[in-house]
Amino acid sequence: MYPARTAALAAGFPETVPVQTLNRFCSSGLMAVADIANKIRSGQIEIGLAVGIESMSQNPDNGGPHQSEFISCNSAAKDCNEKMGWTSENVAVDFNVTRDEQDEFAAGSWQRAERAQALGYFKKEIVPFTVYQKDPITGEKKLVTVYEDDGIRKGTTKESLAKIRSAFPQWGKGTTTGGNASQLTDGAASVLLMSRRKAEELGLTILAKYIITAVTGLAPRIMGIGPVSAIPAALKTAGITIDDVDIFEINEAFASQVVYCYKALSIPREKVFTFMPFVK
Repeated sequence: MYPARTAALAAGFPETVPVQTLNRFCSSGLMAVADIANKIRSGQIEIGLAVGIESMSQNPDNGGPHQSEFISCNSAAKDCNEKMGWTSENVAVDFNVTRDEQDEFAAGSWQRAERAQALGYFKKEIVPFTVYQKDPITGEKKLVTVYEDDGIRKGTTKESLAKIRSAFPQWGKGTTTGGNASQLTDGAASVLLMSRRKAEELGLTILAKYIITAVTGLAPRIMGIGPVSAIPAALKTAGITIDDVDIFEINEAFASQVVYCYKALSIPREKVFTFMPFVK
């Protein structure tokens, strides 16, 4: 019922350490970072752990309560209850993002992930953990240790992606597939934040600096293109331009959305998800 609190206690955090949850769908983890940073800036806390978690295997489909007719009678509000694949197809149609463009981007993304994993660039960032895994055929449970991302599709090419059938042929032009969209997955990530003064006091190596967060809204039917307005807002607040940024990471749940975003913002393709590991 309260996974954040139970997880913190199970991980060994003292009962005196408070925990809170927030929800902004795909960007919940990012908002956790912003929330911790703001608390540190205001003096509420000195150190905070921002965590993002997604467990799609435990997410029931159509398991929520029936939506009130007072909500469903509003077209924009009703769109909030539509499938994510529908929004991807809307983006592809509305902004003329072709299947070829989506497959090309997705292939590059899979290939970069495979290369990074093979070179071991994520090893220091991943904490192995042991869990029970159930065989889908026999139902037998066995203990397995997860030590790397098992969702990376090795050997993916643009040509192999082109052979995959449409995942949503009932909508738009059916350009979204199981290859140019993210799979159902479980995962979690965390980042430790504190003031520079506190980090130096504790003798910790500073890996990055939090500057600003910007949040903007848009029509639910094209929810994936939020970065088109959020990125300029963040840059303006930070007092910099696209030319000042070396690398952009944009949500790529669907290739349609990220392709449109970097094209609409005139971000050079080589700046999007460039392979730039921290450790060499």
